[in-house]
Amino acid sequence: MATDDSNRPGGVAGDRRTRLNPTHGGPRRPLVAAPAPQSPDRPDISITRVERGYRLVAVQRIPRPREEVFPFFADAFNLEAITPRSLRFQILTPPPIVMSRETIIDYRLRIRGVPVRWRTEITSWSPPRRFVDEQRRGPYRRWVHEHTFEAVPGPGGEETIMRDQVDYALPGGPLVHRLFVANDLRRIFTTRFERVAAHFAAPAAACEDATR
Repeated sequence: MATDDSNRPGGVAGDRRTRLNPTHGGPRRPLVAAPAPQSPDRPDISITRVERGYRLVAVQRIPRPREEVFPFFADAFNLEAITPRSLRFQILTPPPIVMSRETIIDYRLRIRGVPVRWRTEITSWSPPRRFVDEQRRGPYRRWVHEHTFEAVPGPGGEETIMRDQVDYALPGGPLVHRLFVANDLRRIFTTRFERVAAHFAAPAAACEDATR
């Protein structure tokens, strides 16, 4: 049974410092840089430290309405199409996979050549706005992946801002993360960005066929 679970984990607060006005000597409002416009041609990916490990955030603007975008990601088998081929990603759960809260999905892949089995549980399912998958068995100590889909106006009609937030922890400590894991995740989400962009750049009819 699908449930609406719209609570989202909070971000990390920034450090705002008061600057002195060089002319009058009094405080003035902190200088805040205007956010850079998001380019549809390059991925917006960040990885930061958080209390229980790390947080990856990837944002992508898709020139398609949310009602068209969400079903593509609600089909677990489309994950194979947007994952780097080097990972040899394969879903083991037989079709059809009916996505809802408590759905379990098993798959296998190779991480730097090492075969890995991964089990995911859908822990929140709120179509067409949001869903969350959590690792139940796999290489990470913790992996919580929140997918959100925001409908926004665009020059040709409704578009979608898709946001992936992954909170994760891993064995091996900061050195392993810096040398291997962070770079691997950036590469995976960059490939995902490129393939999603290519898919939704195709004519609408072709996109609809790919989700069936």
